[in-house]
Order: sequence, then structure tokens, then C-alpha cells
Amino acid sequence: MEGGNQTSVTEFILLGLTSIPHLKMFFFIIFFIFFLFNLLGNICILTVVIIDLHLHIPMYFFLGNLSFLDIFYSSAIVPKMLAGLLIEDNRISFQSCISQMFFYHFLGCTDALILTSMSYDRYVAICNPLRYNVLMAKSVCILLASSCWVIGFVYSLIHPILASKLPFCKLNQINHISCEIKPLLKLACADTYLNESLVTIISGFLAVSTFLFIFITYVFICTHLLNIRSSQGRRKAFSACTSHLTVVLLYYVAGFSAYLGPAREDSQEQSKRAAVLITVITPALNPLIYSLRNKQVKDALKKIFLGKQVLQRITDQGP
Repeated sequence: MEGGNQTSVTEFILLGLTSIPHLKMFFFIIFFIFFLFNLLGNICILTVVIIDLHLHIPMYFFLGNLSFLDIFYSSAIVPKMLAGLLIEDNRISFQSCISQMFFYHFLGCTDALILTSMSYDRYVAICNPLRYNVLMAKSVCILLASSCWVIGFVYSLIHPILASKLPFCKLNQINHISCEIKPLLKLACADTYLNESLVTIISGFLAVSTFLFIFITYVFICTHLLNIRSSQGRRKAFSACTSHLTVVLLYYVAGFSAYLGPAREDSQEQSKRAAVLITVITPALNPLIYSLRNKQVKDALKKIFLGKQVLQRITDQGP
């Protein structure tokens, strides 16, 4: 790609997790299984949330958004990574690299904001149940979800646009599983201080602010639960939060380890492991966490799939 930005690199090479052949096959099998679980699990959650009228409430509206995001978040990274592991096609064009970076930040940021909206929903449901239908009306939920998508889109434009303006002269090997911003900046033959500062400031602000908001909502929730005299009532109220809290912890532990540390050489392996956790493992575990720990989702899944089996039996038996 020759042009005004003096870029001579037309494609990058993603080094991935390992160069050892037998480990590549092992990782391919494991990640492929997780990717299938991600697709099947989140499609099931999305289908159930859409079909079952009992789940047409704010909590599951946001869960549907989360499942949709997890499908495409993982799909933006994992197929290319699997191709690199199986057929060693590690090349990615300059344009595709910038596009991958955009979708990675867009879907990742929106994911964090949806999780934050879900924490607010749980706060209102537990701490202010009498005003729940007003505070979490359909119009409010749509506005919250739309805001998450818009903020994620605007945020995701910053890093790819600035990175696309940098000159890449000779080095083209990205020591990561995807076109991640930090290892990519190390290849630029120009001063990247502004880019690195924006990654730390903007990504750090979003990560810390959303995490603090979630943390504060759960402080209020726990304080409210302590005032409930019935232990059964406390367990029932908190059980509605455990799935969300588990997903939040998985997401933010990986996110903080990947983005809030400096771009040192010895932090690259940690960053790659965090990226695998965020894009491969967590999206596959989310539907499992929500279906196993949520009675309404389990009942809806049973009703849909067992109902289809009964209908099939009736059809097979005939009149």
C-alpha cells in the first residue's frame, strides 16, 4: 500500500500463539470446539429470548444484545486465527487488519457497555422494584442499548483511523492472535506516542468507568440485600445477579490484563492469553453460565426444544 502516508507494507503476518506444529493442532481443536459452543449457545439464547414472550423483559433484552455481540465479536477474530493454526495462513492485508481492529474495538466496547446496562437493570430490579416498570420501560431499554452501540461505534473509529495514517516501512510481523493495536504500533516507523497515549487514556477510561459503575451498583445491591431479614429472600434476589456477576468478572479480569499494562515485550504473551479469554472462551461460556444458573432461561429452552420433540412425535404418528 503506497501512498501519502508512506506505507510500504501491504500485508501483515499474525504470529499467533505458537509456532510449534503439534501445539497448533491442539489449539485448533480446542478453539474450534469453543467457537462452535459460542455459535450454538448464543444462537440458542438469542432464539429463546426472541420467541418466548415471558422473556420479553429488560434483563433478557440486554442478554439478547450480549449474545448477538458475542457471536460477532468472536467471529471477527477466531476464524482467521483458526486458519492460521490449521493451514498456516497467517497473512492479513493492511485493509483487513484495520477492519479487524475496528470490529474488535467496536464489539468489545459495546459488550462492556451492555454489561454495564445489565448491572443497572439488576440494581433497579432489586433496590427499587416498585418503580422498575417506569425506570426500565421499553423506551428506556431501547435508548440504553442504542447508546451502547453508538458509543462503541464512535470509540472504535479512533484507533483504526489513527493507525491507518501511520507509516509501516519494513516490519510486518504482529506478535498477537489478531491485529491488536499495541503490537501493531510497535511496527510503525514513526512516533506512536499519541496513539499509545490514546489507547491508555480512552480504553482505560472506558474500562475503569464501566467497571466502577458495575462495582458501585453491586455495593448498593449487597447493602440492600443485607437489610432483607429472610435468608431465602436474600438468596433469591442475589441469584438473579450471579450469572451477570460471573460474566463481568471473566470479562474485566481479561480486559484489564490486556489493556491497562504498558506495551512491553514481556507483556505480549499475557496480552495474547487475555485476548483468547475475551474472544474465544468467555463468549462460549456466557450462554452456559446464563442457562445453567437461570431458571427462566432453562424453562424456556426446555419448552421450545421439548415442545418441538412432542410436535415431531405427533406428526410422525400421523392421524
